[in-house]
Amino acid sequence: MTAIHPQPRPHSRIRWRTPITMVILLGILAGGGWWGWNSLINSSAEPTCVEQKLPNNRLVPKQVVLNVYNGGARAGSAQRVADALKQRGFNIGKISNEPKGNKVDVAELRGVATNSPELALVAGQLNQKAVMVADGRTDHTVDLVIGAGFGSVRLKGMPSVQVPAGTTVCLPVIHTPQPIPSGQNPN
Repeated sequence: MTAIHPQPRPHSRIRWRTPITMVILLGILAGGGWWGWNSLINSSAEPTCVEQKLPNNRLVPKQVVLNVYNGGARAGSAQRVADALKQRGFNIGKISNEPKGNKVDVAELRGVATNSPELALVAGQLNQKAVMVADGRTDHTVDLVIGAGFGSVRLKGMPSVQVPAGTTVCLPVIHTPQPIPSGQNPN
């Protein structure tokens, strides 16, 4: 049997939705790549520390930024230690639980190098010997992590640390909060 009428051919319509979607997605990808490259090349990041010669070749607490972390001590211990060190002139950055969740026995000091003057100055405030950890940070801040065995800070801590004459020390950039003029949005 043969068909009396020939079957109509399907219309060959071009489907434009897929190519248009691909062109839009490629445009977004290229725009994101351009923005990322410009952000990388034209970075406006401020320096994390400033090379300076110290007056009288001494590093004092007001030149050190200190983060205090609780690494297994009782709740509120980090705040108590930070308050005591702030009264001695240290610039307190963060007070929190240890960021990675690590526990320490007594105390741990983290900084750019184990022999850096800022670590020695903070170590001179503690009653117990702290484990020194060099992590190569570029901002020269110090992290003090206190554990369950930490007692307290010394009644009278080290007032300053001697640095070799003529050497420069990279001091952290200390941002002091600026008052917001009335009528301006802080964000």
